[in-house]
This record gives sequence, C-alpha cells and structure tokens, in this order.
Amino acid sequence: MTYVLLAERKKLNMKANFVKIFLTLAMAAFAVPIFPRTINPKGDLAGAVRHELVMLPYYSVFDDFQFTVDNGTVTLAGDVTRPVLKSDAENVVKRIAGVTNVVNNIKVLPLSSFDNRIRVATYRSVFGYAGLYRYAMGANPSIHIIVDNGHVTLKGVVANQGDKNLAYIRANGVPGVFSVTNDLLVAGNS
Repeated sequence: MTYVLLAERKKLNMKANFVKIFLTLAMAAFAVPIFPRTINPKGDLAGAVRHELVMLPYYSVFDDFQFTVDNGTVTLAGDVTRPVLKSDAENVVKRIAGVTNVVNNIKVLPLSSFDNRIRVATYRSVFGYAGLYRYAMGANPSIHIIVDNGHVTLKGVVANQGDKNLAYIRANGVPGVFSVTNDLLVAGNS
C-alpha cells in the first residue's frame, strides 16, 4: 500500500514540475519584446539595404547586387538569373524605414542552357581548386560568377592578389567561355 502512495506522490510531483517548467517557458516567451524592423541606431541606410538584399531567398553565387543610396533614394543595379529576384529586391528595399524611392536597374540574365552549363563548370573550376574553396563557404559566397551569353564576370572580394589571379585563370580555362572579366576586389585595397 505504501508503494502505491509513493508512486502516486511521484506522479503528482512530476506533473507539478512539468507545469512549472511549461509556465516558466511560456512567461519567458511572452517577456521577450518584439521590435519593429528599423534601420540600425546609427542610421545606416546602406547597411540595412545590403542586409535585406543578401537575405533574399533566391540570391545565389550566380547573382550580383549593387546599389547606391542618395537622400532616401536607392538605386539598384546588378545581374540576376531569376526575374522574381529583381522584383523581390525592389519590394524588400521599399519597406526599409528611410527609403523614399527605389530605382530598379537590375538586369535579368537571359535563360540559356549554354550559360547554365558554363555557370556550373565555372563554379566547379573556381571553387573546386584547393586554394579557392574557402570563398564558397557560407550562405553568401564572397566570389560571384555572372554569366551572360558565354561571357563570365567574376565579382566579389578575395584576400589577396594571388587569389584574384588564380580565380581568373581557373574561370578562363572553362570550355565554352568566350571571355572572362575579373572584377574581384582585394580586401584592404580601396
């Protein structure tokens, strides 16, 4: 009989502990303040625009965004492989506090199986090389490969001039590429 009472008491203690844990988690969840989306305290509109652009779901290593900010007017430029990415970029930038106007000059690259093959081959050639694979790490690689009608443009940032030259050589060796433009910047150089 005492074993039955002990078992019942143990069940009640477990239920009480579960309720305490649940209530503590619920109170913690409701205690976290929810802040509206605004620019950072320094008023860095350019930083907010950059953040929104790189967070777009279809933004990839084969796309490139550029922008300028002038008195609340954001001018978007660059190249994208999907038309939806052009419109998404404009829509997210419009919603940033402090943006009064958006000029969308983003170019949608033509659909081409030839260009798609070159994109994949260039990606493998550049990032498959032991000295350059680190630039493909992360959600937003630091080297972007833009292919437009067989012409490759490398954009982004690398650590040194040797990596810039190596990426150019690797991209230039891909079969079917008509030309390679190396617009990579070396970190620390203005």
